[in-house]
Amino acid sequence: MTSTTTVLDTDPAPRSVAAPSRADVHEAWRRIFRHLGPSPLVPSPQLGLGTLLKVETLQPTGSFKVRGALSALTLLPPDTEVVCASAGNHGLGVAHAASLLGLRARVVCPLRASPAKIEALRRLRASLVLHGETYDEAEEHALELARREGSRYVSPYNDTQVIAGQGTLGLELLRQVRPPFTVVCPIGGGGLAAGVALAVSAVPGVRVVGVECEASAAMRASLDAGRIVSVPVRATLADGLGGNLEPGTVTFALCQRYLADVAVVAEEEIEEAVRFLVRAHGLVVEGAGAVAVAALLAGRVQSEGKAVALVTGRNIDLRALARLL
Repeated sequence: MTSTTTVLDTDPAPRSVAAPSRADVHEAWRRIFRHLGPSPLVPSPQLGLGTLLKVETLQPTGSFKVRGALSALTLLPPDTEVVCASAGNHGLGVAHAASLLGLRARVVCPLRASPAKIEALRRLRASLVLHGETYDEAEEHALELARREGSRYVSPYNDTQVIAGQGTLGLELLRQVRPPFTVVCPIGGGGLAAGVALAVSAVPGVRVVGVECEASAAMRASLDAGRIVSVPVRATLADGLGGNLEPGTVTFALCQRYLADVAVVAEEEIEEAVRFLVRAHGLVVEGAGAVAVAALLAGRVQSEGKAVALVTGRNIDLRALARLL
């Protein structure tokens, strides 16, 4: 699918981040599974014969993001202060990991972040900073805080160990599903898609297709352009996928190399996927967590073998959910 979104040039990369290796993913697996168990697979024949849902909504923070947070923070000395930018779920993962490991966490969220995610962050007693109208503005502020205070910045996607931690989901799938199969995976900054695609890249018959929301299709536009570009970002139910790529992010090259394709879904398709998951499976799923299912429902992904849709987060504001239903 070709993006028709207006493309804006980006500045050169301000940070240099090393790409993880498959060995890094295996090491992350060994570190984090002292704290996390495997998430379940649920058959979804309504989406196609043999289709499975990988239900990451049952993670302790309601999202897969805790994998990457634990991977990064388990390598830090005690009492380190970490700073992150987040639409909500990465911040919850970082705050949860910090509380387990005795670290201090500061989470920067945009003012328009989901009320459900902000309330959950307050319950975890993270140091919360609300800054900017958009994720891009929150990220810029978090990077400045980390530079000014000498704190460890933990990106939700442009971080070697965060990507490795997200890649453990791919290793888990290889233990649960026999190839051939196609993993259908949400993309925001690309940390999950890059990590999972890297983890399964040596296994014949396993491919990964990313899914973005039409309101914020920065990875699709960048892949089409052959370089990282910025796109105008609109409000979306899939708030966890909103925002542009950090200039120079290592996820771009990984997605370019390992992803089979990137599909784009419209807002009404995301809404229908959220309703489908409640109706067909009794699962409460936020917009960003439902885009893989949206792509399958809309016929935007052709699978080879079984399809495995990653259902990645449940932290939707209940008022928004009630309106959708």
